[in-house]
Amino acid sequence: MTDQSAVDAVVLVGGKGTRLLPLTLSTAKPMLPTAGVPFLEHLLSRIRAAGITHVVLSTSYRAETFTQYFGNGAAVGLEIEYVVEDMPLGTGGAIRNVAHKLRGDTVMIFNGDILSGVDLREMLAVHDANEADVTLHLVKVPDPRAFGSVPTAADGRVLRFLEKTDAPPTDQINAGCYVFRRSVLESIPPGRVTSVERETFPGLLTAGARVFGHIDSSYWLDLGTPEAFVRGSADLVSGLAPTEALPGPVGDAMILPGARSARDASIIGGSTLGRNVEVRASALLESAVVFDGALIEEGAQVIRSVVGAGARIGVDARISDAVIGNGARIGARTELLAGIRVWPGVDIPAGALRFSAQPAA
Repeated sequence: MTDQSAVDAVVLVGGKGTRLLPLTLSTAKPMLPTAGVPFLEHLLSRIRAAGITHVVLSTSYRAETFTQYFGNGAAVGLEIEYVVEDMPLGTGGAIRNVAHKLRGDTVMIFNGDILSGVDLREMLAVHDANEADVTLHLVKVPDPRAFGSVPTAADGRVLRFLEKTDAPPTDQINAGCYVFRRSVLESIPPGRVTSVERETFPGLLTAGARVFGHIDSSYWLDLGTPEAFVRGSADLVSGLAPTEALPGPVGDAMILPGARSARDASIIGGSTLGRNVEVRASALLESAVVFDGALIEEGAQVIRSVVGAGARIGVDARISDAVIGNGARIGARTELLAGIRVWPGVDIPAGALRFSAQPAA
């Protein structure tokens, strides 16, 4: 069986995170505070727990934010190296682009915006047992129509890769985690845009390569949208999603140092209060993510929403299923509902009522 310490981990973190705007205007998506720490720290904690010690981050957008925070990885018990894409190369191109940093014959690839409970040691064991060229994590979901589906044979061998369809032949989807034989990874054409989903994997099947699925029903969530980001953070705080990186105990809320709340404020549903956040009397926060230095005034409600750093939510305001950018000011008795996104620094006057999912400007 492969020694985990000899496995290279590669994490793809180069995307711009446009579905999470405006939160990603100044921060790369995997560096957004999630249950109190950058999301990537949760993923790295699980990589470390699996016995893998060498990690290569494939970066592009806001690449400096990764190096500034993680450095050489010693603080999180890893050895981290970085490869920066000069131009977008797609999933396959990004994987091929890190080949010169690899050390062993087995490489585990992670999409940097997936929150997953898959047993990484077990997945490596399945890869070894099948003598596979590539093993994919496949997760069963209730409604696979929004994803590409991946049917497999009884022995787990992958049969096809299918695009989104209204009648998928299986509930198994590509979960964004792979184990590659290094020689197969190096067969991806270098220096050009390549999609593993549309080009590499189908090409391997055509060539008769041994491509298998590791199939499970573990926790899995793509954090690419505000709704999923809020849910994922709450699930981490409450212990539904696995991590070794929580900065405090599992519970109904995560309160970071310097944050303070009135005695009669309600902070529930896996909410997180960042550093130096202030929550005043009678406020309600439910499944909310509040970044550092924000102020939630008396009687305000923040439900399934993100409040950016330094933002201010006014007296008796109601924020539900919304994103409030850094430094924005929401006036008293304002209601922002149903997917509203307020850009950084914007002021919304008192008493405004907005239901549109279009960005406020």
